[in-house]
Amino acid sequence: MIKKTVKNVAEALTGVENGMTLMLGGFGLCGIPENSISELVKKEVKEITCISNNAGVDDFGLGLLLQKKQIKKMISSYVGENDEFERQMLSGELDVELTPQGTLAEKCRAAQAGFPAFFTPAGYGTEVAEGKETREFNGKMYVLEEAFKADFAIVKAWKGDTAGNLIFKGTARNFNPCMCGAAKITVAEVEELVPAGELDPNQVHVPGIFVQRIFQGTDYEKRIEQRTVRQKS
Repeated sequence: MIKKTVKNVAEALTGVENGMTLMLGGFGLCGIPENSISELVKKEVKEITCISNNAGVDDFGLGLLLQKKQIKKMISSYVGENDEFERQMLSGELDVELTPQGTLAEKCRAAQAGFPAFFTPAGYGTEVAEGKETREFNGKMYVLEEAFKADFAIVKAWKGDTAGNLIFKGTARNFNPCMCGAAKITVAEVEELVPAGELDPNQVHVPGIFVQRIFQGTDYEKRIEQRTVRQKS
């Protein structure tokens, strides 16, 4: 059995360089690769393009990279929880490409499956479609969207094995699965790493063929993005 384990996050992110395009899994702060993001901050890589549903919050998630001005461009579908993101976008310091959420997911999945492009009705007649090919199918207009091209896909899973098979837990199964295999190299950080053969094949969400490197993360904060509580009566 091929072993894809690496000893730590530093080894897992070997080869990440300035100017690269990185996919990062997660939705809000749920299922984000916390250890890998911290390592990217530590590595001080610059001019990176990040493909992620959103940009975290000011002091957590991708917000840490934004604080250090390490991100050149964000390709996202939602960016409403980060004041520093807003400041950089409005000042022109940060290039932002807003993409419909379903289109963002499909651009990942298309890259994963090896499709160069696909047609979608989302965005037709809006700024999203400007400069893109459009075509009519069965009386409805569609926009041609190209699959993403990324150097690294960095994801977070609940449990994985040494062969790279992954299981996601709850809503952390968001953009993570469709980013696996959608870049030249996929790095998976997991909360629990087990020997190959210990996972129930029927429970595996992503097979190891889509993963090149896997390591066990530590010290997950799992912060809640917006905590709403009721007052004591």
